[in-house]
Amino acid sequence: MTEMVYGTVPVRSSDPILPRWWQTVDRWSLTAILILFGIGILLGLAASPPLAAKNGLAPFHYVQRQMLFGGMALVVMMITSMMAPSLVRRLGVLGFLGAFVALVMLPLLGTDFGKGAIRWYSLGFASVQPAEFLKPGFVVIAAWLMSASQEINGPPGRLYSFIIAITVVGFLVMQPDFGQASLVLFGWGVMYFVAGAPMFLLLSMAGLVVFGGMFAYNNSEHFARRIDGFLSADIDPTTQMGYATNAIQEGGFFGVGVGEGQVKWSLPDAHTDFIVAVAAEEYGLVLVLIIIALYMVITVRSLLRLMKERDTFIRLAGTGLACMFGVQAMINMGVAVRLLPAKGMTLPFVSYGGSSLIAGGVAVGMLLAFTRTRPQGEIIDHFARRGH
Repeated sequence: MTEMVYGTVPVRSSDPILPRWWQTVDRWSLTAILILFGIGILLGLAASPPLAAKNGLAPFHYVQRQMLFGGMALVVMMITSMMAPSLVRRLGVLGFLGAFVALVMLPLLGTDFGKGAIRWYSLGFASVQPAEFLKPGFVVIAAWLMSASQEINGPPGRLYSFIIAITVVGFLVMQPDFGQASLVLFGWGVMYFVAGAPMFLLLSMAGLVVFGGMFAYNNSEHFARRIDGFLSADIDPTTQMGYATNAIQEGGFFGVGVGEGQVKWSLPDAHTDFIVAVAAEEYGLVLVLIIIALYMVITVRSLLRLMKERDTFIRLAGTGLACMFGVQAMINMGVAVRLLPAKGMTLPFVSYGGSSLIAGGVAVGMLLAFTRTRPQGEIIDHFARRGH
């Protein structure tokens, strides 16, 4: 609040790291993230006991695991947010390379857990989804290449970033995971737009996406089934979409009451992809609007702070992370209310899932690191540095 009223607090580089971090981090976004995590635990208490009973586990087995993975995610987020942008860039590139190798090896070593898409590695005690960890690393390496291309005698970084994006999307489509593929392509497009891409190229990319969607519809039974279900005028009440739609209608404005919802007993993914349906049924539109507002706070405040940033890499990487974070939340909630076809995408920091929580902690930690206030200097100094 002090920062909003009196402006940025001056920070000396000799200050201890924790006070310096607290004075420069975006505390509004940090608070919103912590509230989202708390809401996730609250909804987990409602949504996960039926699944635990079905699998013969203790009633709060999944809630305990969510608290464990969520705690790890918050620790990772805090540590990452304290790093300098240069260190975040190095670790992001290394993380991308590791996640990409894991993604490539999925057809040989991965499993689909009976869901029709090979997206996970089973470790016995847990599972890992490489695509979740790939996204923040991809944003960092793409932003690094795009910023390097703007330097005098710099490499053709935009072309390299495009090649990497298409390669990643290709491997994701092979799983198939069209949701994550679309999110990666969207993140690249946003960064390329901010970096000064011509509108003709962006329109061409949009046309390529439409063509790719038509090709996938005609050649992928998994993709076609989801599109047909979305376009159908009638909703089968025994499908996940039917259960979710009915739950949202039953919830109304204030909900049916804590613990009184019924959708969690019918939806197998009530604790992950359709967690918003549980929120809408038991707590009503009020909680859903609060969740939407929290995601808007994080996304909009991050973009506003990045508008003041003069370092090209920080501005591009931060914009990509903020937009992908906000759009992933929008996709998850859009699927729940049947505005979008089913994507199998979690709600960041709210849905259950070890990979999504920890990878979300990494991504948001990077975003907090990039949006920390730092001396910008005079604009002429910025151009002078680029000239050397």
